[in-house]
Amino acid sequence: MISKEAEPSGGRIWGYAAALAALVMVAILAMWIPEVQGGGQVHLTWNWAPSLGISLGFLVDGLSLIFALLITGIGALIFLYATGYMGDHPQFGRFILFLFAFMLSMLGLVLARDLITLFVFWELTSVTSYLLIGFDHQNPQARRNALQAMLVTAAGGLALLAGFVLMGTAAGSYDLAQILAGPGLQDSGLYGGILVLVLLGAFTKSAQFPFHFWLPNAMAAPTPVSAYLHSATMVKAGVYLLARLHPVLGGTGAWAATLTAAGLVTAVMASVLALRQTDLKTALAYTTLMALGTITLFLAGGSPYALTAAISFLVVHSLYKAALFMVVGAIDHGTGTRDVVLLGGLGHAMPLTALAAALAGASMAGLPPMIGWIGKELLYAGSATLAPSALVTLGVLVANALMFAVAGIVALRPFWGAPGDPPHAPHEACWQMLAGPLVLGGLGLIFGLGAGLLQPMIGAAVTGSLGQPRAAGLHLWAGVNLPLLLSAATFALGVVLYLRRQSLRGSIAALLERLPRFDPGWDRFLDHFRAFCTWQARLIQNGRLTHYLAASFAILALSLGLTLILRRPVLLPGLAAPLPVWVIAGFVTAGAILALNPHSRISNIAGIGTVGIGVALIFIYFGAPDVATTQLMVETLSAVLFGIAMLRLPGIVERRTKSQQWRHAALAGAVGLCMTLIVLAVTSHPLDRHITLYFEESSYLLAHGLNIVNVILVDFRAFDTFGELTVVLLASIGAYAVLKRRSARVRR
Repeated sequence: MISKEAEPSGGRIWGYAAALAALVMVAILAMWIPEVQGGGQVHLTWNWAPSLGISLGFLVDGLSLIFALLITGIGALIFLYATGYMGDHPQFGRFILFLFAFMLSMLGLVLARDLITLFVFWELTSVTSYLLIGFDHQNPQARRNALQAMLVTAAGGLALLAGFVLMGTAAGSYDLAQILAGPGLQDSGLYGGILVLVLLGAFTKSAQFPFHFWLPNAMAAPTPVSAYLHSATMVKAGVYLLARLHPVLGGTGAWAATLTAAGLVTAVMASVLALRQTDLKTALAYTTLMALGTITLFLAGGSPYALTAAISFLVVHSLYKAALFMVVGAIDHGTGTRDVVLLGGLGHAMPLTALAAALAGASMAGLPPMIGWIGKELLYAGSATLAPSALVTLGVLVANALMFAVAGIVALRPFWGAPGDPPHAPHEACWQMLAGPLVLGGLGLIFGLGAGLLQPMIGAAVTGSLGQPRAAGLHLWAGVNLPLLLSAATFALGVVLYLRRQSLRGSIAALLERLPRFDPGWDRFLDHFRAFCTWQARLIQNGRLTHYLAASFAILALSLGLTLILRRPVLLPGLAAPLPVWVIAGFVTAGAILALNPHSRISNIAGIGTVGIGVALIFIYFGAPDVATTQLMVETLSAVLFGIAMLRLPGIVERRTKSQQWRHAALAGAVGLCMTLIVLAVTSHPLDRHITLYFEESSYLLAHGLNIVNVILVDFRAFDTFGELTVVLLASIGAYAVLKRRSARVRR
């Protein structure tokens, strides 16, 4: 149960307002249905970062419109359901804000036309789902599961970002419409990297094996979140990405093999684990994994039947899964438990809930005349087009039979089984909680009887978005064929599994004891990761400034040295310099040697100041007196300030050993040598005066200044100058505080 804190309630009005806003979005999206069904697309674009080729763009086509309608339509029912389920919660306003932001993030994801826009919304779904899963923040388990979901999906998101960067490089654009209209990326040299990174992002988001463990743990979220997350939103983001990129990444052996293996393993494994559960909500969570695995499996193919089956089953699953989660929430609300062992005979006390459960459960089981029957027939027809067809068909048969049994456990057993012993007397849910499951269950029946209502939209997604010449037909009766025979086998096996569920649970539990458990492994991984971070922090952040400086300069020397070795630049030292330049060079060298005195700070300051004055003389010699004046003022002021500071510091006490001194000297020499070679390499090439000419031509015309250096600092790079001044000011304040503190300590 969700803890309630003593805070003012946001009021049920926020739930109704969110539901109304979602319905308005449904109406707006519905206006584009005729255009999309006719093969058209709607493009909305605003320039975001035009210099990088990035825009804030949205694309409405068959695939994105199906997802958008599911997100907003089911979202409206979820908001209404949440109002009845937890409308009196003192933090209900905050909950609705999170849930609405979650809906907008998912809507932006599926409508995004630009890869970078898609990634931004992709990460927003991770952030908002974290807030929702951990909504009961006083519960340690909720916090732990929310963090797990966030870390897994965010890690996949980082991989996805890298994949998008490679994809934009390979395609020459981040515009999805342009990429999808192109020849595809299968022949690109970057295809392998793109495929691996994109699949990592999709598999973590849609919880494909071996990243499946976070999804059942997301049940820590309130039931309205679970119903929304598992049916139409976050977990469908991964399969949406696979479907969206199917035309440009699919059709290769690597694509087919990876999606087939991951999808098949996830579907069968999740179905087996679902049968073991006695908590209705957890059982439904594992059936979500089965559905996601099935959709992934069929996106591995390229035939019209396989892709039509994937899109159709996506719609089927969204309708029945949201309805069943809301039914389970109504059972929990009306009886005080979700444990199927304690439930039974609820049909008389909760008739409307039982009706909604029957409609949604029949669709989940694939019974005619529900839309689930059509989806299951398409799965069997499409499985024959996937390789290896026999193994895929067998896997789909086993998964569907297990789903049939789980549908009986969720939708039949609590209502029509033997009377149970719930914590309190059952009662019917309020109308807000019943509207959603009844509407969605009714839609499953309507679309089953009138499959032609869905055919144009699914056809637009398959032909217009997935690049197929045609889509397979949706028929309630397709005659006596292999899918029909497989459906009969599914029902027979499903009945056996349902009747033997008690003994099978024990067998499954015994089997799982012998297999590695991913969820405890996650905790061990985090423990080891924290231990590694602690060790690394102690190693690097040891509190010694000398260590920090040595590490920084060592990395600098290594980076510069490797660059010189790998690039092998031509080094042409300019030795033919005028005599005054050699005199100044000797002056600077003398100052540098003086700065090396380890026993006198005054010598160090004088040596550094001598080097600065030598640089100023170089500026004067080459005709930049204004820069030289600035340099001299800075050097003079620095020397004075350092001198004042030195009066308040203790004498130098050398604590370094001889070996440390030699190491530091070698490091300083390596950095100096690398910098010298870099400068020689740069000066050996002709000077590119492109930027110089721009400033010479524009300084007076644009900034009305004749001193180019001043114009650059004050106008062209004003923000840089402001930032530098801020840094100097903050450093001065810090130095003043340190000196003042030491002065006070000396007086005491």
